[in-house]
Amino acid sequence: MTSTQLSPEQVIDRNLAVVDAHFHNENPEDIDKAISLYGDSVVWEVPARGVLLRDKAAVREAYLNIFKSYNIHSMTQVRRFGAGNYVVDDSIAVMALVGDVEHNVPGCPFPAGTEVSMRIVHIFELDDEGRIIRENGYELWRRADAALDDDVPAGAVTVDFG
Repeated sequence: MTSTQLSPEQVIDRNLAVVDAHFHNENPEDIDKAISLYGDSVVWEVPARGVLLRDKAAVREAYLNIFKSYNIHSMTQVRRFGAGNYVVDDSIAVMALVGDVEHNVPGCPFPAGTEVSMRIVHIFELDDEGRIIRENGYELWRRADAALDDDVPAGAVTVDFG
């Protein structure tokens, strides 16, 4: 259903479900399911690392390279909300950098072997049919052993992967 056939609340619910499915499928085995949620004219941008992609195949390759270099220990969803055709997700990834980070993750500020606590805010824009047409990831790279003071709400969900 297009946005014109849905109430504003239904549009937000649909868009939140699409983003949830996208994140759920961000893994090597299911990445094609995540990519299928993009519109044909997707823009995938990570400004802090100077990455701007406009092609689903290039985005798929970027994800596969990321999977080679991130050993994610946990993800905490700090907050997620939708407004119109936008969804904002604020999360914290705790991970070890592994492999050929310099090649696989252009602009990564730390070498392989570094334990990282990355605060990442995604802003998704969805079209009227609920396809992701823009994904911007704003990354704040921090050493995991640094003094960190994130304002994580009570009840925030953390998923442990190891």
